[in-house]
Amino acid sequence: MTMLIVDDSKPIREIVKRLFKHKASYIYECEDGAEAFASYEQHHPDWVLMDIAMKQVDGITATKNIIAVYPHARIIILTQYDDPFFREEAKIAGACGYVVKENLMELNLMLEQIKK
Repeated sequence: MTMLIVDDSKPIREIVKRLFKHKASYIYECEDGAEAFASYEQHHPDWVLMDIAMKQVDGITATKNIIAVYPHARIIILTQYDDPFFREEAKIAGACGYVVKENLMELNLMLEQIKK
């Protein structure tokens, strides 16, 4: 399994990498939604873990951009916002999951369920 982590927080990217290093054959990363499309296009990861709040391009927009060209991309929003509005926006954008950062272990369960 390969992953792309898109988050403007290096500490969060490091935590997620540590959490999945035993499951992923390779983990790519970038720090803004502006870089996410190019990174996806270059690597075609099995999973994208996408933050919402980033400086140049937010994660909802980046998700829409990736899904528009790669409709089978599997993107999970990984964010600090436990908000029904953002959950709905993520779903509309094409994300297949939504996890709040304070519940990172839920991400592991979600990946296992979706994989099946």
